[in-house]
Amino acid sequence: GGTDGQALRHVARRIADTGADVVHGHGSKGGAYARAGALLRRGAAVRAYTPHGGSFNYRPGAPIHRFYMGVEGALRRATDIYLFESQYIASCFHNYVGPTRTLERIALNGISPAEFVPVEPDADAAEFLYVGELRSAKGIDILIAALARVSAEKATRPRLVLVGSGPDERMLTEQAQGLGVSTQVTFAGAMPARRAFQLGRVMVVPSRAESLPYIVLEAAGAQAPLISTDVGGIPELFGPYASRLIACDDVDALAARMSAALTSQPEALREDAVPLAAYVQRQFALDQMIDTVLDGYREAIARRQASVQPSLQAPLAAPRNAS
Repeated sequence: GGTDGQALRHVARRIADTGADVVHGHGSKGGAYARAGALLRRGAAVRAYTPHGGSFNYRPGAPIHRFYMGVEGALRRATDIYLFESQYIASCFHNYVGPTRTLERIALNGISPAEFVPVEPDADAAEFLYVGELRSAKGIDILIAALARVSAEKATRPRLVLVGSGPDERMLTEQAQGLGVSTQVTFAGAMPARRAFQLGRVMVVPSRAESLPYIVLEAAGAQAPLISTDVGGIPELFGPYASRLIACDDVDALAARMSAALTSQPEALREDAVPLAAYVQRQFALDQMIDTVLDGYREAIARRQASVQPSLQAPLAAPRNAS
């Protein structure tokens, strides 16, 4: 867009003003802002990059996907370390961008101890809940179609709360009206995740594409019953419970799972969520993520020092500034 040049200049000024030891870009655009300046002037700062879904979510082979992968490839020589948030996104990078000799680490997304406290739904909570952006990649149209299917087959009127905002809100509103479920669907806007979890009894993640979504981590940590699709890095989050996942874009499978949830006792659904929460707490703790990231920074700094002054055996010191 037209503001990208201005943003790049701002980032360059901030790097210079702070004397940063590490510049870490998240996501495709953030990663480009963090590294693009190093293509022209390498500087002293280590450049770290964590890809998310973003440009990797476009259909492989499509012109826009090839363009973005070309950009990713060009930025490899300005990158000191890749800190992938999941094995899935690391695989996408290697498959679509190609091999790299750059330092790599898998720094799994993590959440804090406070996010592993169970959240109880409100007394008047809806039967189903979605939390996230309102856009095509999230598969919300499939969720609304499944809600209509369940309503027709069971002659019930289960409610769905959609928490979030995005470009497809009008389209989804019209879809709900066309399928006759508009009175069952509430667009609640954006709000903190743990407050959102109180609004529904079963969280549904109907995504078509994901990397390692925080909202699934947060819902699992809160012991919210989950129905989710088998896409991206979500199987990594579910680990030994990945057999619970369903295919994306499958209205029948999603409707069947939602119907089963309606006939299950709430206590049983909550009990099923406990083992997944325990697994996530072991594998996706915030402290583990922080340690992996900081260790990666230190090694990248040490490599940079060694390449600039090969004879200098510098100790692995913590960065002065990390931004």
